Amino acid sequence: MTSTYQPPARTGRGTPVAVSVAAWAVPALVVGQFALLAAVPVAVVLVGALRHARDRAVRRAAVLVALTYAAPLAVWLVRSDAAPSLSKDLHPAFAVLIVAACAALVAAVLRAGRR
Repeated sequence: MTSTYQPPARTGRGTPVAVSVAAWAVPALVVGQFALLAAVPVAVVLVGALRHARDRAVRRAAVLVALTYAAPLAVWLVRSDAAPSLSKDLHPAFAVLIVAACAALVAAVLRAGRR
C-alpha cells in the first residue's frame, strides 16, 4: 500500500472574501455618488476584519477605512445646512482619502493572502 504526500490543510483562510469584496465596493460607491449606501460595505469591512482577520495590518487598514468614512458622515449628519445627500456634501478631499484608505486595505488583504 503506497501513500502519496498531501500537504496539511490550512486551518483558516485569513481574511474573509466578504472583506475583500467590500473593500472594492466602498470606493466604487463613493466615486459613483452613492456615498451613503457605502455605509453597508464599510460596516462589512470593519466587522469582518476585526472578527476574522489575523493580520494586524488588515485590521488597522479596516479601522482607517471606517474612520475616513465616518468623518464626513458625522459632519453631514451634524450640519444644519447640509445637502440632501452625503454625496453632494462630500468634499473631494474626503473622497480621495476614502479611496486611498481602501487601496491600503486591498493591499493589506493581498499581502496577507500571500503569507
